[in-house]
Amino acid sequence: MDLENQNRVKDAAEKFGAENVVVLLGAAEAEAAGLAAETVTAGDPTFAGPLAGVELGLSVFHVVEEEIKEQFDESVYEEQIGMMEMVLDCDEIAEEMSSIRSEFCKYL
Repeated sequence: MDLENQNRVKDAAEKFGAENVVVLLGAAEAEAAGLAAETVTAGDPTFAGPLAGVELGLSVFHVVEEEIKEQFDESVYEEQIGMMEMVLDCDEIAEEMSSIRSEFCKYL
């Protein structure tokens, strides 16, 4: 997660309260999604950005996870994400996200 997005997330958590912020990711690989999820929950693991050492514990999900997918109008989801979903390892992404949430999320 780049420094600008880390700042946006941090500002949103401060402005609205961490318990009221949900981060929705769309990374194409489980490892990238996991790194971003860890950043907004446990702090930037690279210790390079605004979230270095900042444990926000935010709720974080990936757009291909079933509980999120269900929130979208089916035709909109299919149009915007359907093609990518066919080439992503959705199970691996969901497993990675679940692992990060169970370890670091404070607000579920």
